[in-house]
Amino acid sequence: MIKLAMRLILALLYASAGYLHLVWPEPFLAITPNWVPHRGAVIWWTGFAEILGAVGLLQPFSKQLRQAAGIALAAYALCVWPANINHFTMDMAREDGGLGLGYHVPRMIAQPIIIWLSLWVGEVVGPHAKPQNSIEL
Repeated sequence: MIKLAMRLILALLYASAGYLHLVWPEPFLAITPNWVPHRGAVIWWTGFAEILGAVGLLQPFSKQLRQAAGIALAAYALCVWPANINHFTMDMAREDGGLGLGYHVPRMIAQPIIIWLSLWVGEVVGPHAKPQNSIEL
């Protein structure tokens, strides 16, 4: 029951973030490192990926699809960590300290938790993580 609740919460968070990436990309563009090519397209596609991952976690028909979504969302969270670090360094360098350590430190700590949580609710890790047999056509 706890895993299902966490799956719903994580899917809601990812779907909401994905929606924001699509309709309000400016804050995400502002924290994306300059070395990322085609930043606008990357923001759009990451939003789309978050929404697809959320749908994959929620669908009840295929454990394999939930596992794929869990792996993809964990990889996504790992890949966007540089943007979070960039935001931290840019923000803390501001004269007023930006959002401050009270925002950024918990956010940095949350990232590996989100990675693990994506794998756990996607049934990639944990006691029920055995992959299902392949689908026969």
